[in-house]
Amino acid sequence: MKEKNIKSSSKLARKPAEQDDLARNYDFDYAKAKPNRFAHESKDQMVVLLDKELTRVFKSPAEVTNALRSLIQAIPSESRKRRKVA
Repeated sequence: MKEKNIKSSSKLARKPAEQDDLARNYDFDYAKAKPNRFAHESKDQMVVLLDKELTRVFKSPAEVTNALRSLIQAIPSESRKRRKVA
């Protein structure tokens, strides 16, 4: 069985560089491009990378969101109003 697998994998050997299917440059016609249909989903969202020690505490995006909302509520309302203007 193993010999058969080895023989079949040898058929998949890579082509020499001069026979490669990839061109050095591709011209992309941006006039024919379509908008990303998934872009609207993350329009008002932000991606944040958490430090390793925080990933041990927060296991989901919802947990991080809830913690940040709690923190916002703990900030005195006067400070929040000033920050919105800035």
